[in-house]
Amino acid sequence: MDSIVDALNNAYKEFVAAAASVLEAKEFSGGQKTAVTDAALENFKQRWELFRVACDQAEEFVESVKQRIGSECLVDEATGSVAGKSGAATTALPPISAVRLEQMSKAVRWLVIELQHGGTAGSSAHAHPSVPFDARFSEDTAQ
Repeated sequence: MDSIVDALNNAYKEFVAAAASVLEAKEFSGGQKTAVTDAALENFKQRWELFRVACDQAEEFVESVKQRIGSECLVDEATGSVAGKSGAATTALPPISAVRLEQMSKAVRWLVIELQHGGTAGSSAHAHPSVPFDARFSEDTAQ
């Protein structure tokens, strides 16, 4: 994370310095277009693009961290470990194990893939609501 912050900070400083160079070149030339002002403008454009790239990379990093934290919170909530950590109020639903959560997630992904490929996953044993999601797990058969 430090390297991303440093890269963003350096790109920003170079961008601001390039903007200052454009202003100085314009002032020195009396507002006239010269090779110096053109070079300063080109440098400014390059620094602007580099700053945008650094911003995009930082944003991607933040999004990935948000997703990771969200996933960890979901697992903590599902396994009931949130209440133990922060004293938060528990829900009426009993916690499930992380292994069980992963198995359910894989089953849902499998069903989505089947449906996307025109498969008949929905017409199997899961089509009738009284049939449990997965009979291997007792909590699926409890009514």
